[in-house]
Order: sequence, then structure tokens, then C-alpha cells
Amino acid sequence: MKPTFSSPSSSPKQNLLSSWRKVTKPISLVLLGGGIALGGNYLINSPQIVASPLNDSEVAQSSNSPFRSSVAQSSPDIVPQNFVTNVVNTVGSSVVRINASRTVETRLPEAFDDPYFRRFFGSQMPNMPDTQVQRGTGSGFIVSSDGLVLTNAHVIDGADKVTVTLKDGRTIAGEVMGTDPVTDMAVVKIEATELPAVVFGNSDTLQIGEWAIAIGNPLGLDNTVTTGIVSATGRSSSQVGVGDKRIDFIQTDAAINPGNSGGPLLNSKGEVIGINTAIIQNAQGLGFAIPINTAKNIAEQLIASGKVDHPFLGIRMTSLTPEIKAELQNRQNFAFDSDSGVVIVEVVPNSPAARAGLRAGDVIEEIDGKKIKTADEVQRAVEQIAVGEQLPMKLNRQGRNLALDVKVGILPSQTS
Repeated sequence: MKPTFSSPSSSPKQNLLSSWRKVTKPISLVLLGGGIALGGNYLINSPQIVASPLNDSEVAQSSNSPFRSSVAQSSPDIVPQNFVTNVVNTVGSSVVRINASRTVETRLPEAFDDPYFRRFFGSQMPNMPDTQVQRGTGSGFIVSSDGLVLTNAHVIDGADKVTVTLKDGRTIAGEVMGTDPVTDMAVVKIEATELPAVVFGNSDTLQIGEWAIAIGNPLGLDNTVTTGIVSATGRSSSQVGVGDKRIDFIQTDAAINPGNSGGPLLNSKGEVIGINTAIIQNAQGLGFAIPINTAKNIAEQLIASGKVDHPFLGIRMTSLTPEIKAELQNRQNFAFDSDSGVVIVEVVPNSPAARAGLRAGDVIEEIDGKKIKTADEVQRAVEQIAVGEQLPMKLNRQGRNLALDVKVGILPSQTS
């Protein structure tokens, strides 16, 4: 706006107009500045500046594997306001409902079989069938167009019959290709073609605070979508309260409820970053997922052979703390020269650890040249080595330093 100058020869009307323009100029600048400030504040506080939505041109598919990954982005892009809707519209048809049923024997209390009891109460005895059918439901997602579905092992545990219901309403019989209770993973095959398959992200590069979207069938409510963030990564199974599993979980505050198990956890681009699997009872805003990189590795083994061979040492252990040290010294007369490391509490008979000469009371200080401080670190080191290979360890046995090599065995199945 050009400034207005008044001349002595100007009329009163022109002078008034000139004065009004002088007054309105600073007011306009103030309003413009306020608008910029408000706009900037909206952009800063609006949760829209995240990675770009799924783009078909960014997707690469391997010819040797049903698992696909998108091309890594050099920098995040600004996504539209409805990026969650875009993700749901893209991935929602790949999420399925899994129904499992099993037939179990009906067992009456022993007192009901007592002849004396039946003599007096025979007419009032309940007429119960010899068997009953137990049913459960969970979630899963399609990973290949020819009908491979990933879910949790506990969703189909012990099932005699498994069916998969697609988003379009079709219900198809499922064949269990394999389950792995140690990582709570399972693969189901359905006879169908041209199915919409998910795209996989990279769970090793997750950042705390990035978007997390869960899709599943919680509490029987099909196609439910919840959102949140990645709250933490690398949560050990002992921290989550499932010590019999061998997983480092993703933690999210996206709502996860019974029935979500086996469904996908997605990033803002619609890539699967985890498999929803666990909740802590009575907790709020705490859900856990299996990292998709771990899940893919397990799934490929299940597809190839129907099972997974996990490495096994055969020890019970705990991280050595001053409190644990004092308790073991008092209760089991263990003598410790170390104040840190992992103490072996028990060695399983005829296990690889027993054959290598490990004993209860030994303190593991190093594995494969790396210092060890926690039991979780021992578990991770064992998981990273192949069955049949030697695992070098340095121990402290009542003040004596020992170096032993343990030939890693196969984790016995739960049935054995």
C-alpha cells in the first residue's frame, strides 16, 4: 500500500480520508501479524506433520517372499488431515476376523461319581453332555494375495476348526500352517485368490512418539480402529509379565482389548509395524505388539516347516543385585565374588548348559566378548545364535574366573 500524502490545497474530505488511512494502516499490520501467529500456532500444534500416506509407487514386492516393504523415505512429508482415514481405507480390507473352536471333555466333580451321592441325589443330578465346544475369536491380517494370514498363536491354540471372515462378509475355512507359542505367532492359510495384502514397515527403525494405528475386532466389534503413538520399544517379556515368551515388545497407547489379538499395528503410511498381542490386566493406555521384523522371520519358518527351532541353554537365572545376592547367600549358601552379572539359579539336567559344566551359583559376566548385566541380555544373546553353534561364556564361580563354550541346543516343545 502506497502512503497517502495530503497537500495544503486538499479539501476537508480528502484530509479526513488521509487521516483514516493513516489510522487503519497499523491496525491492518496488527491483524496480519495476528493471523500469521494463529496460523503458525495451528501448524505447530496440529498433529498432521507426519510421514506421507501409503503410495503404490513406493511399494516394492519381493518375488521370493510374501512379505513386502516400502521404499525408505529420505524425509517425512506433510500428510492431509485425514491420514488415518487414508490408512484405514487402504489397509482395512486386509484385516480379518478369526473364529476358532475346539471340543473338550466335560468333567464333573469327583463327588458326582460317588455311588452314595448318586443314590440319594440321582434324580437331581445335572444332565451334562460328555463334551462341549469352546469358541473364541481374534484378529489377523492377509500377507499374500493367495491367502496367507498372520495372527497370534493363542488365538487358535488347540483349535479343531478355524474360519476366517473377510471384510466383504465371506467366511472361509482356514488351515493352520504352524504355530509358535514361544513368540505367540501363527500362520493360517485360506483358499482364495486376489486378496488385498498388507505392506510391511521396518520395526527396527521405530521412533518413540510416532503414530500407531490399531485395527481389529475387540470384544466382537468388527473393524474397530484406534489410534495412539509408539510409547516405547524393546520392552522385554519379563517387563510385560509374559516370561515364557521370547520377544522384545513394542509398547503403544492405542487402545488394545481382547479380540484385538493378531491384528496389525500400523504407522502413518499404512505399513504394518507390529502384531497386537498383549495387554496388562487393569492397566489403561498400555498395549503391546510383536515387532513385525521378528514376526516375519518367525512366519517364514512356520510357512517353510510348520515349526520354529529356538536355541536353548537350559538354565534358570536372575540379574545379580545386592538384594538377590544377600537372599541367595542366606537361603542357598551361594558365595559370590561378583556384584554384577547374571547368577544361574538352576541348571536343567541333561541340558546343553549341564553338558558344558555350568552350575547353580555361577555368575555369567560375559557372552561372546560382551559384558552381561541382566538376564534379558543373556536371553537376547542366546536368541541371536544358531542351534548347534558354540556360545563362549565367561563365568565367576566363587571367586574363580572360568571360560566355557556351550553348544546351543533346541528348546524342547511344550508337549515334551
